[in-house]
Amino acid sequence: MGKLRGFLEYDRRGEDTIAVDERVKNYNEFTKELDTEELNKQGGRCMDCGIPFCHSGCPLGNLIPDFNDAVYKNDWDKALRILHATNNFPEFTGRLCPAPCESACVLGIIQPPVSIELIEKYIVERGFKEGWIKPNPPKNRTGKTVAVVGSGPSGLAAAQQLNRAGHTVTVFERDNKVGGLLRYGIPDFKLEKKVIDRRVDILKAEGIEFKTNVHVGKNYDAEKLNEFDAVVLCGGATKRRPLPIDGADANGVVQAMEFLKRNNEVVDGIKEPTEALHAKGKNVIVIGGGDTGSDCVGTSNRHGAASVTNFEIMPIPSESRTEENPWPFWPFTLKTSSSHEEGVKRNWSILTKEFIKDGEGNLKAIKTVEVKWVKIPGERPQLQEIDGTEKEWPCELALLALGFTGPEATLSEQLGLQTDYRSNIKGDSNYQTNIPHIFTAGDMRRGQSLIVWAISEGREAAHHVDKFLMGSSSLPIKEKGDLPAA
Repeated sequence: MGKLRGFLEYDRRGEDTIAVDERVKNYNEFTKELDTEELNKQGGRCMDCGIPFCHSGCPLGNLIPDFNDAVYKNDWDKALRILHATNNFPEFTGRLCPAPCESACVLGIIQPPVSIELIEKYIVERGFKEGWIKPNPPKNRTGKTVAVVGSGPSGLAAAQQLNRAGHTVTVFERDNKVGGLLRYGIPDFKLEKKVIDRRVDILKAEGIEFKTNVHVGKNYDAEKLNEFDAVVLCGGATKRRPLPIDGADANGVVQAMEFLKRNNEVVDGIKEPTEALHAKGKNVIVIGGGDTGSDCVGTSNRHGAASVTNFEIMPIPSESRTEENPWPFWPFTLKTSSSHEEGVKRNWSILTKEFIKDGEGNLKAIKTVEVKWVKIPGERPQLQEIDGTEKEWPCELALLALGFTGPEATLSEQLGLQTDYRSNIKGDSNYQTNIPHIFTAGDMRRGQSLIVWAISEGREAAHHVDKFLMGSSSLPIKEKGDLPAA
């Protein structure tokens, strides 16, 4: 814990942000740094709760009260060692995780929860600033080779853990730079790409080999993976959910990830902007109310859209927990992101019925109808359209932020891997597929999920791969924990 009764003395604090009219002029991160004294206080809010439910809320099993206590005592080096014991990349989760740990925080029953994600970010940034985070290559090599397909958070975590065990690890990435959706799915205003590069440089110095522009199954024969002693498939769930309604083929109906990836490539200077994937001067409608939809809102505002509107088919959530959604479960409450604050008209219980084209096949409007969800005992809620609520919305760019349906089938088909009904590659409790030396982790195994789950899956899979190769493994798994000596 932090300070005895500290939660009664200190209020929760978050980072201040640069004013909206300034931050939308660029793609830089826009939070303002907190001073050390305030961060010490935030760590001090961690209470002596007896059973830290934050542990179970965190897929990584982060030792949250321990690093909070170290931050309160201003022992940042210790805090970093505790944090890195369970989380390979806190600089990613400290910026991007929705923080299920905070939703499970016991203090959150009566007060705003401890600022766990904020503290996590500042611990790792302090570590980089002080030079405590350095390459740590293994002292000995096992002679075993491992291929990791995909360089998103699960692939990077698996690669680092297996390299630490002494195996020779090669990571294959189909894009031209490492990072997966961290690189080309998350806007720079949420994660500047130098944060990825900083960590990848360390992984390279530790001995991991990265091969980019290598799309296994396309320009690299999948059968060549069998030359490795073990394989870990971490290619993500990249099949985008379509919206198969009339007019879906109109010019201007665009998948969100296509829009976001091109913008990140433009910001990176490797591609030029295209009119078809740019929102300047257009009435933009984002269909889908999750994080990806929010990222589209923030990006569209930075493009200079004429208007930005967001459709969500579900009803507006309540502002606080309901009896059906008690603590410590994830709160299905109304969330307003920094992108929403930058300007958007949010609409709930809206069903998109048709994309309307002009004479040249370009999108000019969207037809919708309002809906309601009818609860039927013992059944799933039923969607019903409300008569007389049809409406047309002017729109030249519609961004489909509807999530993903699973991984591409290329690898599973070429390697003869079993899949589930969602096309996810089947991995047992040891992350092992039906082909013994091939393992799978992250979204490719569990479906679209959180970055913190991806890192957890990569770490857990690495343990089982190491055990498969060597007969036993000293790599940590969540159940064991791995608190280093203070």
